[in-house]
Amino acid sequence: MINTLDSIKNKYTVKEYANARKAHFIQDIIVRLSTKDYIQYVEKGLICPITKQDIIRAEDILGPNLGSLKGKTTRKTPVKVVLNTLDDLPDRLLKEHGNVTLVVDIMYINKIPFVVTLSRAISFGTIEMIKDERKSTIIKLLEQVINAYHGRGFKIRHVLLDRQFE
Repeated sequence: MINTLDSIKNKYTVKEYANARKAHFIQDIIVRLSTKDYIQYVEKGLICPITKQDIIRAEDILGPNLGSLKGKTTRKTPVKVVLNTLDDLPDRLLKEHGNVTLVVDIMYINKIPFVVTLSRAISFGTIEMIKDERKSTIIKLLEQVINAYHGRGFKIRHVLLDRQFE
């Protein structure tokens, strides 16, 4: 259920709503005190035209005063992110999927050619933009991809291509 300003406003009289708006406005003017401190000042009689109930209504109708929240929360140090490197492959992965079948194709995005590779069993993919579609460019790129697999202990057993690579 979504509470709109009108539905919340209808819970109060016109005078109560006006006083709540005034309380919210005054809170903006006076150094944007927290609601708790604002109520304490009002109860001590330091701020005259506002009552504690006006402040509570203002928070109910208009929500917490954002100015009083900004700058008063501190940033906590985030938890350190630990990255798993590709050097630490589980032995089970190499035993089960050490022989890789690589699927290769050229994809065009806005008429820019990309060589896309995907290994079947482990679903590891690479995408590389190429300047041209010459045989030497594609072979050099495929050698880089194959060397990346070999560097991790995988062996490329099959490379599947379509007729475009003839």
